[in-house]
Amino acid sequence: MGMAGFCRSDLAMPVQIGTMGLVMDGADHPAAGGRAGGNGGERPMPTGTQTDAHVPPMHVLARRAREAAGILAVCPAGQRTAALRHVAAGLRDGTETLLAANRRDLEQASLSPFFQERLTLTAERLEGVARSVDALAGMEDPVGQVLAAWQQPNGLKLRRVATPLGVLGMIHEGRPTVGVDAAILAIRSGNALLLRGGPESFHSTQALHHVIQQGLARAGLPEDAVLMVPDAGPEHVGDMLRAAGLIDVTVVRGGRALVERVQAEARMPVLAHAAGLCHSYVHAAADHELARRVVRNARLRRPGICGATETLLIDAAIARGLLPQLVADLAAEDCTFRADEAARSILPELPAATEEDFATEWLDKVLNISVVAGVDAALAHIVRFSSRHTEAILTEDEAVAQYFMQRVPSAIVMWNTSTQFSDGGEFGLGGEIGIMSGRLPPRGPVGPAQLMTWRYEVHGTGQLRP
Repeated sequence: MGMAGFCRSDLAMPVQIGTMGLVMDGADHPAAGGRAGGNGGERPMPTGTQTDAHVPPMHVLARRAREAAGILAVCPAGQRTAALRHVAAGLRDGTETLLAANRRDLEQASLSPFFQERLTLTAERLEGVARSVDALAGMEDPVGQVLAAWQQPNGLKLRRVATPLGVLGMIHEGRPTVGVDAAILAIRSGNALLLRGGPESFHSTQALHHVIQQGLARAGLPEDAVLMVPDAGPEHVGDMLRAAGLIDVTVVRGGRALVERVQAEARMPVLAHAAGLCHSYVHAAADHELARRVVRNARLRRPGICGATETLLIDAAIARGLLPQLVADLAAEDCTFRADEAARSILPELPAATEEDFATEWLDKVLNISVVAGVDAALAHIVRFSSRHTEAILTEDEAVAQYFMQRVPSAIVMWNTSTQFSDGGEFGLGGEIGIMSGRLPPRGPVGPAQLMTWRYEVHGTGQLRP
């Protein structure tokens, strides 16, 4: 019996994986998937040709994920919820083990202090991740939701029903918790996940992956629903990108070089997490104290996240009075600056900005500054330099705010708040697998509801097409 035979959509009982045949290619390696839940260390035999010596190991993993996806997509929603709750508990119970794995990565990494900070796990950060898993477990399950329903004049009844995408391939660099975010969103949305993290966070990602697989097993679901490549070798990226038909969608989060490579080589659809390069525009009618608080938070709360403001645009009408205060606020916290000529006419001690500076996502305590002659000039600057991620306007003039928001080409636009709220969890989506800035959907934070496709169900009573 195939794996898909263990769960039918019309059964109201949990899935349990029974004893089946063994598969080779590192089945006992914890990073290659461990053991299927509840089967005493044995793993389901994949279909046909995947034992062929010429099949790349990545494709073997992808086939295992494909079989697990068939189970995850049709099992009861409560079983997926149980897996998430077990993952949250595992993160809390395994904190010391996870921190020890993270220390191995930090000891081996030759990174700047900024990237070290991004790589570092703490008990507080792990608790934050666990809380986000709890929140996701409490959200409505998107699988099987009826998105629309109608009846045709001939009596045919139609429904558009949400269904999982299938197998997600995740390629990321840096923060090890990115893999956790992807895994829990995949579980909630009924998708399987094949994960390839960066070499700089390999041990952390491996330890977190073990927690996720334990959560799946304790809920009676196949551990193969979330698989991790057995090492961080660069060849795995190419193998994943060539696995069309096994991986349905590839998600990439990382530096520009990695994103561009994935977009160029992938043989399946790609969801590319956007670079930040966010702008905050302080309009002439801004509340000055609000602007000072928001700009400080938008740049300095966590300088290295994609939602951090990289460029401050300030209206010429208020720049002479407000800009020195803004600069002093940020300089007191070791922020440095790159300023255009108009800004330097007010504060000549500021370093001059280049065109390249305004196109740079600093991800550090560095802020570009440009003085602009009104809202249209601010919009022109954004159109020229923005990555289409997130832009904000600070103003008490509602008409100007609406004018700005209607014309910004970015996926997210904000009014009187910090760009650092650009986050699926902060939007109430239960987290995000990334923020997409393309014109086609999904756009903005991609949560579980955006990791779905749909099918049309047509119910007839014997109608024949004339």
